[in-house]
Amino acid sequence: MKRLLPFVLLLAACSGSQEQSPEPQWHVVDTDFSKGRLGNEQTVTFTDLEKLHGHWCDGLVVGALGLGEALKEFYPSAPIDRTDLRVISRSSPCLTDVAIMLTGGRAQFGTFQVSDTIPGLYIVQRISDGRTYIVKLRPGVKPALIDSLGRLAVARTLSPCGLDSLQAIEASFGADLLAQDPKSTFDVKELTAFQWPEPAFVTYTKTDILNKNAPRCAH
Repeated sequence: MKRLLPFVLLLAACSGSQEQSPEPQWHVVDTDFSKGRLGNEQTVTFTDLEKLHGHWCDGLVVGALGLGEALKEFYPSAPIDRTDLRVISRSSPCLTDVAIMLTGGRAQFGTFQVSDTIPGLYIVQRISDGRTYIVKLRPGVKPALIDSLGRLAVARTLSPCGLDSLQAIEASFGADLLAQDPKSTFDVKELTAFQWPEPAFVTYTKTDILNKNAPRCAH
C-alpha cells in the first residue's frame, strides 16, 4: 500500500484539476435525417469524446484542444459543419477518435485518412473552399517521459508499477493542458495549395448529406 500511495494521491490531484477546468465543448451542425437538410445543431462535449474513446487520457485532451483550435479558423462564430470537412490524423487511437467525432470524417466516405508521415497532429480541410490547416503541438509542451515510457508500454516491457506511473504522468499532463489557453500550446497554420491525397481504397457516397442544401417545402 505504501508503494502505491503517491500514485493514488497524484491521481486524486489530477482529478481535482479536471473538475476545476470547464469541460471543453463544440457546437456542431449536421443534416436532420437520412436524406435531410443541414440544420441539426447540437453540442459535443469532452465527455462525449471520452465515451466514444473508452477512457479519459491525455491524448484525447491533446487531440480535442488542438483540432478545436483549427476548427475555430473555419467557424469562429458559427457551428462546425460536419458535412463539409475532411481530416488526416496521425495514427494514435486518441487522435483518430477525436478526428472523426469533431469533423464527421469517415474513411469509407473518403473524408478521413490516417498517416504518421504528416508533420503534425492533424491536417484538416474544408471541402467547399479548400481551406486547409495543420495542427502541431508546440515543442517542449509534452513531457518527454510520456513518450519514453509509452514506447516501453507499447513493447509490453513496462512493469506494472511503470504502467501506473505512466498513467499518473499522463493524467497530470492532460489536466495541465485543460487549465491552459490552447493558443499557448498549439500551432495552427494554414496550408496553401494543399493537394488532398487520394484514398488508398474504394470509397462510397455519403447519402445523408446529398440534400443538405435543398430548399424547404413551401406548404
